[in-house]
Amino acid sequence: MRLIGTSAALGEACASLKSCAFITVDTEFHRETTFWPKLCLIQIAGGDEAFAIDALAPGLDLAPFLDLMGDTRIIKVFHAARQDLEIIWKLSGSVPTPLFDTQIAAMVCGYGDQVSYGDLVRQCCGVSIDKSSRFTDWAQRPLSAAQLAYAIADVTHLQKVYEHLHAMLQREGRLAWLDEDLALLKDPATYIQAPERAWERFRSRARKPRDLAVLMELAQWRETEAQERDIPRGRVLKDDLLIEIALAAPKDAAALAQLRSFPRGMERAKIGADILAAVAAGLQRDPKTLPVVERGQRNGNGGATVELLKVLLRQVSEAEGVAPRVIATTDDLEDIAMSDAADCLALQGWRREIFGNKALELKHGRLALTLEQGRVITLEWQDQAAP
Repeated sequence: MRLIGTSAALGEACASLKSCAFITVDTEFHRETTFWPKLCLIQIAGGDEAFAIDALAPGLDLAPFLDLMGDTRIIKVFHAARQDLEIIWKLSGSVPTPLFDTQIAAMVCGYGDQVSYGDLVRQCCGVSIDKSSRFTDWAQRPLSAAQLAYAIADVTHLQKVYEHLHAMLQREGRLAWLDEDLALLKDPATYIQAPERAWERFRSRARKPRDLAVLMELAQWRETEAQERDIPRGRVLKDDLLIEIALAAPKDAAALAQLRSFPRGMERAKIGADILAAVAAGLQRDPKTLPVVERGQRNGNGGATVELLKVLLRQVSEAEGVAPRVIATTDDLEDIAMSDAADCLALQGWRREIFGNKALELKHGRLALTLEQGRVITLEWQDQAAP
């Protein structure tokens, strides 16, 4: 194991991995006090080599690492890749490809929903990982030997996990099942934090068009402010306070000051003026231009259907050895209950083959669920009145 802190050493290390069929990658970062993740350490393993890159080393040029991430001849293996990929995308403007996420693969292989790396290593490799360094300060220098050993173990064990899961998927003919989920990770749009879409995190809180209009403007203002200042959203305005302001829609500083959760005196500061400007912009929005927000009708008369679909999902999950979550989400089930042509992953590709078609049959009474020796099974029948 090597700790790399110079551009020259990094170039040599990355060049030595160019002949690998796959490499394993992990990062250590902080984002408690920033909007964007602060990269502290990068770990890579390939073949018999493993090294850590000190991303905080003065003058270090990460170009060789980013070039390696862009090499389409090498599979880049991560576990729970979303945040790692966000960091790489932010640095380079592109997402590593080809890509393999062992957490997604593990769900397809029946290891459960969002299985942790430690649990997966234990089940695939028979090794328990020392987690004592997991929550240490990765921005502090120098890094301890224990920190580096923990960090490197993340990528060395990942090599065996990848080989184990890849062999299982190949044996079961399920490698293509990962494509849809990996496509989402590969899409740069996944990592774009668009301020104009920030309101979607609170869509269920908008009770009427005026609420929604003000909420959209406030959320966009907060998102822009947080990104430009590189601070967490809550440091600009906490979620609960944002909602309270949106619903109250104060028109002046006096009304803003009367809100129970609003810090005293802040209404006279610049942030108070910015908030009032966002509220005013929301109140001026044309209601006809607002997006349509579903308001609780999803469960309506389809509640019983959704409950039956959950039972079917569990039965299919157990029969196929695939985690329920990777087959269908609760939102998917609600969408299917409302429409046979729902635009959801559960009605597409391999998910439709093993679950979606059965879900539609169950919904229309052409499939039944029953118990046999304590296990749920499905029964199909033909309409006897049919010609």
